[in-house]
Amino acid sequence: MKRRNLLILLLAATCHYGIAQSHFIDSLHNALKTEKDDTNKINTLNLLSEKLWRRGQYDTAITCANQSLALAKNLKFKKGMAGAYHSLGVIYRNKGSYPQALQYDLTALELCQQIGDKTGIGINLGNIGIIYMNQGNFRQALNYDFKALAICRELGDKTGISRNLGNIGIIYADSGKYSESLNYALNSLQIHQEIGDNQGVAYNLNSIGTLYFKERKYSNSLEYYFKGLSVAKKIGNSSTMANDFGNIGSIYVLQRKNREGKAYLDSGLNLAKSLGEKIDIKDIYASLAALDSISGDYKTAFKDYETYIIYRDSITNDANTKKIEEAQINYAFDRKTDSAKAAQNKLDIIAAKESQHQKMLLNSFIGGFILMILLAFFIFRGYRQKQRANIIITQQKEEVEKQKDLIEKQKTIVEEKNKDILDSIMYAKRLQDAILPPVSLIAHYLPESFVLYKPKDIVAGDFYWMERMGDTILIAAADCTGHGVPGALVSVICSNALNRTVKEFHITEPGKILDKVRELVLETFEKSESNVQDGMDISLCCINTKTKEIQWSGAYNSLWYIQNGEIHEIEADKQPIGKNDKPIPFNTRHLKLQKGGTFYLFTDGYADQFGGPKGKKFKYKPFQETLSNIATLEMDEQKQKLNEIFEAWRGNMEQTDDVCIIGIRV
Repeated sequence: MKRRNLLILLLAATCHYGIAQSHFIDSLHNALKTEKDDTNKINTLNLLSEKLWRRGQYDTAITCANQSLALAKNLKFKKGMAGAYHSLGVIYRNKGSYPQALQYDLTALELCQQIGDKTGIGINLGNIGIIYMNQGNFRQALNYDFKALAICRELGDKTGISRNLGNIGIIYADSGKYSESLNYALNSLQIHQEIGDNQGVAYNLNSIGTLYFKERKYSNSLEYYFKGLSVAKKIGNSSTMANDFGNIGSIYVLQRKNREGKAYLDSGLNLAKSLGEKIDIKDIYASLAALDSISGDYKTAFKDYETYIIYRDSITNDANTKKIEEAQINYAFDRKTDSAKAAQNKLDIIAAKESQHQKMLLNSFIGGFILMILLAFFIFRGYRQKQRANIIITQQKEEVEKQKDLIEKQKTIVEEKNKDILDSIMYAKRLQDAILPPVSLIAHYLPESFVLYKPKDIVAGDFYWMERMGDTILIAAADCTGHGVPGALVSVICSNALNRTVKEFHITEPGKILDKVRELVLETFEKSESNVQDGMDISLCCINTKTKEIQWSGAYNSLWYIQNGEIHEIEADKQPIGKNDKPIPFNTRHLKLQKGGTFYLFTDGYADQFGGPKGKKFKYKPFQETLSNIATLEMDEQKQKLNEIFEAWRGNMEQTDDVCIIGIRV
């Protein structure tokens, strides 16, 4: 039988993916039918279970793992038991059943520690880290992942090293640390490619695609998602395929490619449902809700969003979180109990020796019987005093534990509330992103341009806007009252007013556009019983692509342009888009720039940023000087320089306001 197992392992090492992988699984099934040795049967069942869950055949994989576990328990074969528990942990994690998955992973970890299997310890520590990562507990996830990484490096296990580097990269991406995340992800991908681990390559390509998605670099993101999808199809990894389909569909939705987005989202949803992968199902329904909302099908969008909430809560509800905490606490308690038993055994040995010594003394010094009685009295009194002291200590310890439990419960409640709020804000961000024109669209119509957009919070009061009407391109940088969620709500109203003015009322002159937008915004706010004073400042430009004639109008936000190396300013009207005691019509200014001239639309966030050695505002004059110094650079380089100067000035200080700058070269 050892010869047959050797042939199976050789086949695993040389087997190509796809059809050959299916033949390999069939060979494992055939080997089980003739196998007589239970230890070999356990190892074969565990290998078969792993191959099956990697192909998304979860139910059959669970059956194999349970058969292996029953045989291993009967033989008290701990390594086989650990392998079965490991498979069950991965399967239930992929199905979104985190409490069960954590219990299996902790049991596998305990068995590996008992038999000194460092490779198994590293694998199970990493699996536990993934569970905490999916639950949003990044601190705990990193704790487990770095422990796993240290063990894999000690063993020289390249597969384990690359796997844990990839997981750490995902956590840093979810925490907003994109540069650290990309470094870990690329290192992980390189190792997976070196060792020929296509499962890991597919997973890493998907992770890097997600990282670029979070940075809104959609072209880079699509490139890596499609690469990951190609590898996943080749090796038959249905789980990664479902995730890639959903992610590609989400990007197409953001790029307003609704038909393509719908096709990929539906493919991902069907595959995820067939596998029972709740995380992918949840994310895809969120994207479908955004797609239907953009398409104007609000009824379907609401249903999709309801389904998203149902799946989200089924994964991260209170019961699941409590079960995960209980599993972790029970594991820690069992470990402490084992240590206490070992210590008690040592004390028992010491006590037995002490008793024997006392007997020898008693036989040697029989004449000192009275002295021994007195000694016993003092020992008894000391024992009673020690008992009373132990009672007091125990009571104090119980009180401390109660206070600790209360604090932990309160902390959990706060974390859950914060997560709910953050989830809602993140969804609001996706909807707000949907109203912004894609940067690729702006670059198509205005090749010599850039947009520097830096929200202070997750959602912003600043926004940029563009619309094309024949040979005319309208583009604007706007600053709505406030920032964060309140500012974002006002930005939706103001963006909608701009769209209506151009598309519904067919107005293209900037001054008249601002007049009509003010009318529509006031009309919206007048419906409220409250006295709403919100509105926006804006710099709006109209460019004729044939004649190169430029028309401009502004509300508080001026226009700067550079011609022949000198910077000039056209001042805006000193009135907002909103309620005003003495409103007057907005002026339209005409401008004819020579070829190579550059103009800038902006909000006040850049100039108002606090920083520098004295913690003061950047101000407008240094802002003008900065633009003059970089005006000869390519537009992408100008954007990079502006961002570097802003971040260097800000330093460790918090960002003061949303930032939006648009640069266009004629």
